[in-house]
Amino acid sequence: MVNIVYAIVGAVFMVGMALFAFMKGGPAERMGAGAYLFAWFASIILQQNSGFRGLPAGLFLIDLAVLIVFVGVAWRYRQSWPVWASGIQLITVMAHVMMLAKQPVLLGSLITVMNLNGYLIIGCIVIGTFYAWQERRAGMLVGRNS
Repeated sequence: MVNIVYAIVGAVFMVGMALFAFMKGGPAERMGAGAYLFAWFASIILQQNSGFRGLPAGLFLIDLAVLIVFVGVAWRYRQSWPVWASGIQLITVMAHVMMLAKQPVLLGSLITVMNLNGYLIIGCIVIGTFYAWQERRAGMLVGRNS
């Protein structure tokens, strides 16, 4: 019962972040939030189908795809938040590589790192959305005063 509270709080936070990015962000923020929401839903579906046992290789492919999207957004839009999000996502992908390579590391610690990285990436998207929103507002104020 207590575990469901954490899941609900995380889901509300994730959806709230996405709504903020879609309503106030630019194209880079919308693309990043959309990719992250897609990966979140795909991960939930994949874990439900596997019965939450172990770590399926499909999660590795999902996280790798999100890394590629973040690198593409960083390359295309030349903003700083996708670079940070890409670096954090790379840590998650490397945790998958450690699991697939059967390194002598506790599985719970790697899963904890991946979950915490998710919140850091959400923070990057929110910060990028806030700055894009403020830059757009400042541009409208300057345009109105000219």
